[in-house]
Amino acid sequence: MSKVIVVIGAQWGDEGKGKIVDLLAERFDIVSRYQGGHNAGHSVYVGERAFVLHLIPSGIIHRGKTCVLGNGMVIDPKAFFEEADRLAAQGLEVTPERVLVSSRAHLILPYHRALDHTSEERLGNERVGTTLRGIGPAYEDKAGRRGIRVADALVPEVLRARIERNLEDANRIIEAYGGQALDVEEVFAETSRLTERLAPFIADTTHFLNRAAREGRSILIEGAQATLLDVDHGTYPFVTSSSTTAGGASIGTGLAPHRITGVLGIVRTYTTRVGEGPFPTEMLEGEAELGQLIRKRGREYGASTGRPRRCGWFDAFATRYAAEINGFTSVALTKLDVLDALDQIKVCTGYRLDGREVESFPAVSQDLRRVEPVYDTLPGWNTSTEGITEMSRLPLNARAYVEYLSRAMDVEIGLVSTGPERDQTILNPGSALDAWLKTQ
Repeated sequence: MSKVIVVIGAQWGDEGKGKIVDLLAERFDIVSRYQGGHNAGHSVYVGERAFVLHLIPSGIIHRGKTCVLGNGMVIDPKAFFEEADRLAAQGLEVTPERVLVSSRAHLILPYHRALDHTSEERLGNERVGTTLRGIGPAYEDKAGRRGIRVADALVPEVLRARIERNLEDANRIIEAYGGQALDVEEVFAETSRLTERLAPFIADTTHFLNRAAREGRSILIEGAQATLLDVDHGTYPFVTSSSTTAGGASIGTGLAPHRITGVLGIVRTYTTRVGEGPFPTEMLEGEAELGQLIRKRGREYGASTGRPRRCGWFDAFATRYAAEINGFTSVALTKLDVLDALDQIKVCTGYRLDGREVESFPAVSQDLRRVEPVYDTLPGWNTSTEGITEMSRLPLNARAYVEYLSRAMDVEIGLVSTGPERDQTILNPGSALDAWLKTQ
C-alpha cells in the first residue's frame, strides 16, 4: 500500500511546517500542496542557507523529488516565476520535470489583487487582515463559477473572453472605492505571456497522483495555512478562503480519502497569530514584554509579509479541537528551544464564557473574543535545549512539558524540534512518525 501522509498545522499557522516537510521529504517520492496560494510562507534552513517558499512545495530542496501544485490551489503565475527564478539562483532545479502544476488550479490575476485591497478597505475596523495578494477574490471567483483555471488560460480566445467579462464587474467595484480601473489589453497581455511560460509545467496532477499511489509511490501532502484558518472549521470570518484540514487534502489533490494513510499535526510549543481575529491566549497588557521576548527568540515575523506575529501561550483546548477535526496520527512539536528563557510556562486547558465552562470550540468569533482562558502553570527549565537530539538529554522540566502537551492534546508526540536546522530534531522511537520514516 502506498504511504500517503498529510502534514497540517494545528494552530493559526506558522508552526514550522517548512522544516518538518523538508525533514520528511527525503523519505517520500512526491511532495504536493493542496490549497492556498502565495499567502503561505515556509522558511527552511539548511546550514547557512535559507529558502523561503510560498507556492512551491518544500520537497524542491531535495534532488529527485517531484513537486505538485494541486487543483485546490490558486496560483499567481507572476509569483510562481518570481519564486522559481529565486530558487534557481540558489542552485535548485525548478523545471517541468520536477514541478507539476494542476491544469484544474485557478489563476490569480491582477484584478484579484486590486479587489483584495478594496475588500479590506471596505471592511474598515472589521478587516480580516489578509496578505492582500488576491487569494480570497480568486476563491470567490472559483465558487461563483467565474474563475479562470490554468487549462483555460492556454486557449487565448477563452482567456480573453473571461478576462473581459470579469474585469467589467471588477472595475466597477475598484472605481467605486477610489481605485484605478485595470485595462483588459494589459491584463490579457501579461497573463498570456506568463501562462505561455507556465505551459510546460501544466499536467493532470489528479491522474498523476492517483497513478503514483496505485504504483506504490509515497506521497507527502503539504498544507499551507493551518486548521484554525480553515474556511469551515476556523475562526470565521478571520480565516483563509480554502479548506486547510485533512479533508481538504483529498479535495485539493483528487486523491480518494482512503488513500491517506496518516495525518501529522504540526504544533508549536506556544501559539502565534498573524493578522486580525480572536486570540484567547495572546500575551497582552502585563505579559506584553514576555510576548516580545517570545517573538524575538522565535523570530516570529511572517515569511510572506514580514509582519510581526502576535504571541500567546499554548492553547491545548484549541489544539484538541484541531486534533479531533484532522484525526492526527502523530504530532511534531516545534520551537521547544524558544521557551528556554522562561521561568514559568502557562498552558490553556479550557475556556470559560459568562462564568461557565465551554464544552466545545466556539463557532462564533465574538464568543471567542470574550472567553476567559483557564490555565495550568508549569515550571520552566532555564537551560538551553537548542540542538538536543535525544529525549533523554532534555532538562527534566522540558521533558515534563513535552509529556504534558501530549496528554493535553491526547495525541502522541513523534518529533520535537529544538532549532531551525534539520539536525536539531528529536525523533521519538516507536512513534507512528518513526514508523513512517522507516517505511520506504
